[in-house]
Amino acid sequence: MRQSQLFTKTRREAPKDEVAKNAQLLLRGGYVYKEMAGVYALLPLGLRVFNKIVQIIREEMNAIGGQELVMTSLQQKETWEPTNQWSDKEVDVWFKTNLKNGTELGLAVTHEAALTKLMKDFVSSYRDLPSYIYQFQTKFRNETRAKSGIMRTREFVMKDLYSFSKNEKEHLDFYEKAKGAYVRIFKRAGLGDKTYLTFASGGMFSKFSHEFQTVTDAGEDIIYIHKGKNIAINKEVFTEEIKKELGLDDDFVEAKAVEVGNIFTLATRFSDALGLMFKDEEGKDTPVFMGSYGIGPARLMGTIVEVLSDEKGIVWPEAVAPFKYHLVNLATDDIDTTKLADELYQELTSKNIEVLYDDRSGISAGEKFNDSDLIGIPTRIVVSKKTKDGKFEVKDRKSGEVAMKSKDELL
Repeated sequence: MRQSQLFTKTRREAPKDEVAKNAQLLLRGGYVYKEMAGVYALLPLGLRVFNKIVQIIREEMNAIGGQELVMTSLQQKETWEPTNQWSDKEVDVWFKTNLKNGTELGLAVTHEAALTKLMKDFVSSYRDLPSYIYQFQTKFRNETRAKSGIMRTREFVMKDLYSFSKNEKEHLDFYEKAKGAYVRIFKRAGLGDKTYLTFASGGMFSKFSHEFQTVTDAGEDIIYIHKGKNIAINKEVFTEEIKKELGLDDDFVEAKAVEVGNIFTLATRFSDALGLMFKDEEGKDTPVFMGSYGIGPARLMGTIVEVLSDEKGIVWPEAVAPFKYHLVNLATDDIDTTKLADELYQELTSKNIEVLYDDRSGISAGEKFNDSDLIGIPTRIVVSKKTKDGKFEVKDRKSGEVAMKSKDELL
């Protein structure tokens, strides 16, 4: 993509009412647009990052047997009444509305009940189980106060997977696979060494649920990390009893963290309430045993910015960066230099190598370098009047190391 054709522009300062670092940098870099508090649009650069995160999650969900669909955001009151979740006393973040005929509807907060209802059409026998269904779908939550930039918003896309199993053992077998898939997701997204499997309250259905917490000063949670075991316990459930049950000594470090994913057991709460039953091998009607597994791709995107940015701007891991290379032409007024940059751009794109080409004229070298650092593409290639002998100056955004590389090496 030619940067001269990119309709978005960088900005020197973030809006004064935006205090979250992730939102400040994403707004300045032209990744997102703030519609209102807690509601952000993804601009072209932001959408490229978002889609790469989605693809990583999709690949890992498919690898453990997930099947993708997309549910509706509009939800019927009748779907959620059996679990008492339509009541504002139980769930107080619904956006509710009415059709012109007076029918009351809501914009989806989550989808456990809706998918349980859907599965009643497709599950009747033990032969239909297990089944693992997931989606990337927009959720709406009427939060009293949206904060933390794109890490906590009123409108957001969530990957929510729901497992439908014949019994608890079958459920737990998949639950362990999901744990492994989540670990791989955060590693691939560049947060593997900062993200911990964290024990949290399992509520009424199991002793524990599991969060995936990334250490950052922007976090709203407090966790206690056991360095020897590389796991953590949420402060809300951090007791001597739990430490003893997990076989852990007192080698803990306290840290602020943000929850980037969670998995938990639903048991038969939704299948009992909504009548999702199957006939077992003996012909007995049995409720389906369920689990739920969530990740917010934009929340993960914001967390990457919080954790990996530096004083100059964003530092994207290559796996989620909008482009592999940022090609910067410092001499657009020079015919030979521009020809050299144009030719390199064409060769890179012809090889399906993603490159953002800063071909803008009338912009100083300092401004172009500042924009490049802010945007945070992993590798910068510089073409100038000094470029000679078929070697290009190549700078690594993360380390700052500079090397001279040939076109063949870049390709």
